[in-house]
Amino acid sequence: MDNSGKEKEAIQLMAEADKKVNKTGSFLGGMFGGGGNHKIEEACEMYCRAANMFKMAKNWNAAGKAFCIAARLHMQLQNKHDSATGFVDAANAFKKADPQEAINCLNTAIDIYTDMGRFTIAAKHHITVAEVYESELVDIEKAIAHYEQAADYYKGEESISSANKCLLKVAAYSAQLEQYAKSIEIYEQVGSNTMDNPLLKYCAKEYFFKASLCHFIVDELNAKLAVEKYEEMFPAFSDSRECKLVKKLLDAHEEQNSEAFTEAVKEFDTISRLDQWLTTMLLRIKKTIQGDEGDLK
Repeated sequence: MDNSGKEKEAIQLMAEADKKVNKTGSFLGGMFGGGGNHKIEEACEMYCRAANMFKMAKNWNAAGKAFCIAARLHMQLQNKHDSATGFVDAANAFKKADPQEAINCLNTAIDIYTDMGRFTIAAKHHITVAEVYESELVDIEKAIAHYEQAADYYKGEESISSANKCLLKVAAYSAQLEQYAKSIEIYEQVGSNTMDNPLLKYCAKEYFFKASLCHFIVDELNAKLAVEKYEEMFPAFSDSRECKLVKKLLDAHEEQNSEAFTEAVKEFDTISRLDQWLTTMLLRIKKTIQGDEGDLK
C-alpha cells in the first residue's frame, strides 16, 4: 500500500499546528489571554495525528519529533500524564530509527512518571531502556544500571517477582563482565527468596547452580564451601542434576582432568541443554585446568 500521500498530509498538518501555536502570540500571553490553552490543545491533537501519518509512511524520525512537540506542549499545559504518554509514543517511533533518541524520550517520560509517584510504570520503561542498550546500542553496563533501577522501583511497590526478574538480568550480565561477587549476591538472594515458595522453589536450584559456577571461576575451595552451604539451606539442591554436575566438575578440576570435566558437561547437556551463559561460564572454569584447549567438545 502506497502511503507517500500520508507524508504530505502530515507535513501540511504540522504546518497548520505550528500556525495555531504561533497565533497564540507568546505562549504565556496566549495562556493568560483566555483561549490560548484551547488552541494549544488543538495543536497537540494535530501534531499527534501528523505523527501517526508519518508512522504510516514509515518516516519514524518525523513521527518521533511530532510526538515530542505534542508532549512538550502538554507539559507546558501541566497535562503530565498526556505528556509522559507522548514521550513514550515518541520513543516507540524513534526505536526504529534512532535508538539514542528513543532512550532520551523514555528517560523524560520516566522523570514525569516518578514525579507523579507512578513507580511501576517508571520501572517498566527502565526495562525498555535497558533492552535498547542490550540489543541496539550494546552497552551492557548501562543496561545493568537501568535493570537495577527498575528492580529498586518494583521492590518499593512490593512487586517482588518483577524485581527478581530484573535482578536476574543484572546477575547474568555482571557475571559476563566478570563481576562475580555481585552475581553471587543476587543469585543467593533470589534463590533464598524462591526456595520457600511452592510455585517457584523449582527455580531455586538453578540460581544456586549459577552462584556455584560464579564461585568456581573465582576459587575452587569457595565453590566447595558454597555448594555445602546451598545443600544445607535447600536440601532439594543435593538431589538436583545441577548440584551433581558441580560436584563432578570440582572433582575433575581437583584432578586437573579436562576429559572428565568435558564428559560431565556433555552428559548434563544431553538432558538439559546448555544456554550461552552456562557455556561461557563453564569454558571459563575449564580454561583454569592446566594444558586445556578451552572448549567443551
